[in-house]
Amino acid sequence: MKRILVVDDDRASAKLLKDIFSAQGWQVEATTTPQEALHLAAREPFDLLVSDINLEAGQNGIDLLRQMRDRCPVILITGFGTLDTTVTASREGAWDIISKPFKVDEIVAIVRRALEREPSQTQEAVPASLSAQYESAGLAGRSPAMLELYKEIARVAPSRSTVLLIGESGTGKELVARALHRHSARSNGPFVPVNCGALTETLLEAELFGHVKGSFTGAAADRRGLWEEAEGGTLFLDEIGETSLSLQVKLLRALQEKEIRRVGANKNTPVDARVVAATNRELEEEVAAGRFREDLFYRLSVVTLRVPPLRERRSDIPLLAERFLRSGAENAGRGPLHFQEETIKVLTAYDWPGNVRELESAVEYAALHSRGADVAPEDLPLKLQAAEVRAKAARSPLAALYDDLPVLEELERRYLLHVLEVVGGNRTRAAEVMGIDRRTLYRMAERFDIKLEE
Repeated sequence: MKRILVVDDDRASAKLLKDIFSAQGWQVEATTTPQEALHLAAREPFDLLVSDINLEAGQNGIDLLRQMRDRCPVILITGFGTLDTTVTASREGAWDIISKPFKVDEIVAIVRRALEREPSQTQEAVPASLSAQYESAGLAGRSPAMLELYKEIARVAPSRSTVLLIGESGTGKELVARALHRHSARSNGPFVPVNCGALTETLLEAELFGHVKGSFTGAAADRRGLWEEAEGGTLFLDEIGETSLSLQVKLLRALQEKEIRRVGANKNTPVDARVVAATNRELEEEVAAGRFREDLFYRLSVVTLRVPPLRERRSDIPLLAERFLRSGAENAGRGPLHFQEETIKVLTAYDWPGNVRELESAVEYAALHSRGADVAPEDLPLKLQAAEVRAKAARSPLAALYDDLPVLEELERRYLLHVLEVVGGNRTRAAEVMGIDRRTLYRMAERFDIKLEE
């Protein structure tokens, strides 16, 4: 029988996990302190350790991971997932990291895979000195979607493989690219971003590959391109879907051969830069339409990471908004600002088509326009206020009266039917609610061919 050791400083959580795992037929020991966990592990072997990361004790889940990883797989659970914590846990050899609140079937599936592993599958730990160099790349969020992204960054960052980042505009794809760079062995090298959609084909080629003196008008001297500038580091090709087919051929050759040719040169130059690309386009659809080379697509998408839109991680909106508000208050030369509870509700309910970038802009606007230290809903941009009005109207039972924008006469008919339904057909009460006399009510009913009950 498989044996599991559970550690959580919250007794209710520890008992819940014990009950979940025991129901699967596994033998479970649960404790609330890391000291007791190590004592139990020293006394008898376990097949798996499941521990909360944030323990109110001298040691936390990461400390337990470092001491237990050579004995059994370790799964860590967190309610406050950050990029640094996730990367550290992954680098230290965690089998998996699970965010709270978790779904029972998901955690059972993860635990089952860990218990059924082959011995050789136990992840090799990375020395603590290596994880100490990692620093925040500006990403923020504790939602399950972001925790999954953090785990992918931790897995992918050490490799030399090309990475394709997909996601809507404003989701923070460049921040993810910078995180991949900062958590890689190339972190001491340069990070060079290139917006492929901001330049014409000719200028983009010269910017990327460089040029030699006299190769075109204005080329007064040899010049290194941005690909060479990224030597030993990371080249970030943003808006890769905007490149022309002819330039895509040259990009493919550079990726395959690991060398570029400057514009006007007659020999190639070797380059050593990891390439991370990003797009808000559906590149597979672009390939099918003949606007993007299939071979380049597969070369770029060795690893594909999806950056979730803000509407898919609404629980992160208050965290991001508070961060942007602090910055906005400082930029405006104001003292500390705070959101009213209703303002947070408005921000969380909005769909944010412009994603994190739009949220930052909206909060900066609010920081400039708030009348006091408390930011109210009316301090937000007008489009957010309008969206909230529409949302309230949609939640109203009267919304069905006008959601398809009927003509005024049809709206009047629907309203009469609605009032009659609410008052149970009582004609006197209906006339009072509508602010008219009974004779007017009868004429309205006759006009709309509505039969009034006796």
